[in-house]
Amino acid sequence: MERLRSGMCKEPELEEEFSESVSSSADGEVPKDLPPPKKPTPRLCGSNYPLSILFVVVNEFCERFSLYGMKAVLTLYLTNFLHWDDDLSTAIFHAFTGLAYFTPVMGALIADSWLGKFKTIIILSIVYVIGHIVKSIGAIPTVGDQKLHVILSMFGLFLIALGTGGIKPCVAAFGGDQFEEEHASERRNFFSFFYLSINAGSLLSTIITPMLRADVQCFGGDCYALAFGVPAALMVLALVVFISGSGLYKKLPPRGNIWGEVCSCVGFSLVNRWRHRGKKYPKREHWLDWAREKYPKELIEEIKMVTRVLFLYLPLPMFWALFDQQGSRWTLQATRMNSNFGGFIIQPDQMQTLNAFLIVTFIPLFDMGIYPLIGKCKINLTPLRRMTVGMVLASMAFVAAAIVEVEVQRTVMPEPVTNESYIQFLNLADKNINVTLQGQDGFPITMAPFQDPDNYSKLQLNSPSQIFSFDLKYENVNTSCLLNISERQAYSILLYKEGKTLHCKLLEDETLKPQKGRATVRIINAFTEDINVTLGDVNFGRVNKSLSSSQYAIMDRGQYKAIVKAGTKTYALDVGLIDFGAAYTIILTKMPGNASFKSWKTEDIKANVMHVAWQIPQYVLMSAGEVMFSITGVEFSYTQAPLNMKAVLQSGWLLTVAFGNVLVLIVAKAAYVEQWAEFVLFACLLFAVCIIFSIMAYFYKYVDSEELVKKDLDKEEDIPPPYTDIILNTVNKQTKM
Repeated sequence: MERLRSGMCKEPELEEEFSESVSSSADGEVPKDLPPPKKPTPRLCGSNYPLSILFVVVNEFCERFSLYGMKAVLTLYLTNFLHWDDDLSTAIFHAFTGLAYFTPVMGALIADSWLGKFKTIIILSIVYVIGHIVKSIGAIPTVGDQKLHVILSMFGLFLIALGTGGIKPCVAAFGGDQFEEEHASERRNFFSFFYLSINAGSLLSTIITPMLRADVQCFGGDCYALAFGVPAALMVLALVVFISGSGLYKKLPPRGNIWGEVCSCVGFSLVNRWRHRGKKYPKREHWLDWAREKYPKELIEEIKMVTRVLFLYLPLPMFWALFDQQGSRWTLQATRMNSNFGGFIIQPDQMQTLNAFLIVTFIPLFDMGIYPLIGKCKINLTPLRRMTVGMVLASMAFVAAAIVEVEVQRTVMPEPVTNESYIQFLNLADKNINVTLQGQDGFPITMAPFQDPDNYSKLQLNSPSQIFSFDLKYENVNTSCLLNISERQAYSILLYKEGKTLHCKLLEDETLKPQKGRATVRIINAFTEDINVTLGDVNFGRVNKSLSSSQYAIMDRGQYKAIVKAGTKTYALDVGLIDFGAAYTIILTKMPGNASFKSWKTEDIKANVMHVAWQIPQYVLMSAGEVMFSITGVEFSYTQAPLNMKAVLQSGWLLTVAFGNVLVLIVAKAAYVEQWAEFVLFACLLFAVCIIFSIMAYFYKYVDSEELVKKDLDKEEDIPPPYTDIILNTVNKQTKM
């Protein structure tokens, strides 16, 4: 999750402390041109914490709630509201996530070289709010047609990605800017509160927004407009809160574009090397040394350190390719599982909450328990080794997901393919019926009266549509039934009597499991007059006599009674449990001489049997892998870069997330395999990448962070010892995370 990827953006305020707060000379003398004393900064409850950070923390909580709340229901919105298939919905989800991690570089460039952090946050937050509003409007069914919904949704997602990515590198650093140099310890505590607000916002949003989607009905269905509208309101609140603290903020001016310097230096080095190809020229140890003609040696050495780490980043996107599928493939998997926890129903998109909860639990567990225990066992678990173990755990999580998927598929009826169709027989007569079909496997079939079919029978067709003659035997009387069967369909064949004659009727059935873990129900009227049927809150309307059928209606899981109105009389029938993921046909009939209706419920598509709790192991493995990989990666990036290059590495770290989501798009589109096989493929790819990464890590030489800071400080002039101690203490704390 972003709360762990986004990095310890603490270096900007350290640099700015040097540039703005340090004005003493090398020999300790105070310059004569000191600025006038600053007004005292308002404090929070008399502490050393500036009051302004309260606005920053609340802003971050609301913004994270806004983003994660929207993402929690995004996949189901794409599949159920826009009616896109699982592959396209997954592709859009990861395209959005990838874009949200490409744009932080843009936000950092704008803030550092042009507008500064404060104005950048304000402007891009407005873009963010507009995106949420457009997205919410696009989720209102009465607004335009399907094409307009798609346009509004995609444009809204683009603006949201632009806004959330653009402010990502700015907010945390802006909060750190509010502290004075002598309050470095309070600043470190602020970042703990800051990341706690991120966890709290994401945790609450992944619980609340799925409830708003499923439990609140609007426009005749799930209320996606409300599920997107509440995050939009929270983003408006985030912007209002942030602006409200404007008079309290310390707003530092733009620092200059370090990314531009790095790219310019690297570009000049490559061009200069190309110009001198084939010429006799003194050999240079490193390709970046070809930039010496234009750039100082110190900058070149710093870029060398950064490129060594960026080289290690090359395999890392594969981890994020697996991690971010919690919000897409794993959510879709949960829709085909049973989510009843003893009367409490959890929504499929609420399973993502488990990751946020586990992260909050695992961070202190690893820091205070597992890592110290491993240290006592004399095992040197270096940062790169931790990251390797994290990748292995993520790979194991996808193996677990594949095992669960295999079991889930057992309850899913395979879709009929070309020249193939499925049929089942429903016997409404009073005695057994024997069905024979020449040239087809699985026949003859004997059906008792009102006997639930065990499964469908498969028919092989010679053309897209074919007429079949079914031979029926009833009470030693033979008859035939001619029916036109089309390929790629599933059918129920009703067998019934009129007088002493046996008849048949063809009904087209559902072939796909209902979405979102819900159920579908249709009503068949086997009575001699028209009826009106209500099941719970669902009114099926008028169902005509003579075995007419209603349309399928989507229903939530639960015990139901059918209210049947026939003429002037009303009947109540107990139809029992409507379960997760099942498709039902309820046949209502009234036997001669009986004053009450009789109902027969058949399960055309089997209910979800695999419980969603079986997803817990894969979430545990993935969350443990995230703690070891993501937090350690941030720490590694922070400690292995020079002071003024830490932002470059943090941006590079965020880009690995973006490229990881691009990998999902590539693999998901290129690999036309079953879902369990795709999970195994991702697990194998990550494991192979893990081996490559471990080899690269073996040859990496760590930089001593304390020595690195001392080296940075030696280059600065007129820096008194107290500020040196502050920075060294900061780095020491970071390396002990």
